[in-house]
Amino acid sequence: MKLTLKRIFDIVFSVLILFLFSWLLILAWLLAIVDTQTNGVFKQERIGQFGNKFKIYKLRTFQINPSGDDVTISRIGQILRNYKLDELPQLINVLKGEMSIVGPRPDIEGYYDVLEGEERKILELKPGLTSLASLKYYNEDEILEKQDFPLDYNDIVLFPDKVKLNLEYYYHHSILGDLKILGETCKRMFWKN
Repeated sequence: MKLTLKRIFDIVFSVLILFLFSWLLILAWLLAIVDTQTNGVFKQERIGQFGNKFKIYKLRTFQINPSGDDVTISRIGQILRNYKLDELPQLINVLKGEMSIVGPRPDIEGYYDVLEGEERKILELKPGLTSLASLKYYNEDEILEKQDFPLDYNDIVLFPDKVKLNLEYYYHHSILGDLKILGETCKRMFWKN
């Protein structure tokens, strides 16, 4: 019953947000097209529920230099990231049933798919647009920029803490809890920037 109610919530919320903010999504997409000189959409393979792979959709926020060996976040891309507008296309992933509104953020191969023991329970959940971990590490890009070895810091400090938070969510999630996480996410988006 909980999963059915969660899925209904995901569909209703996604349709409502797309209906109310489709103009914002289209505007952000057009800005991403002009700013990055691409089709404005970024697709990447991520690990989903039960370890199944899926393509996540985002607005492109980075530019690749002409030589193709350097990637930089564009000025408009940084604004889209600050307000999490680059994540809006993931509502399509939610409607397709690949994601949920609230759940562990999906990661690339080599993280959730290689967890062992109790930690693998996280893979029973659909990945989400927001989570307890994404609230705690809302400014993850800034944290990593300050590190001498950002990938090591992510792997040794951030990711293990995210696993703990996602396990906590696994054992205690509820629709009311999801609404609280969603409310806190909205507050961060609009009042912390």
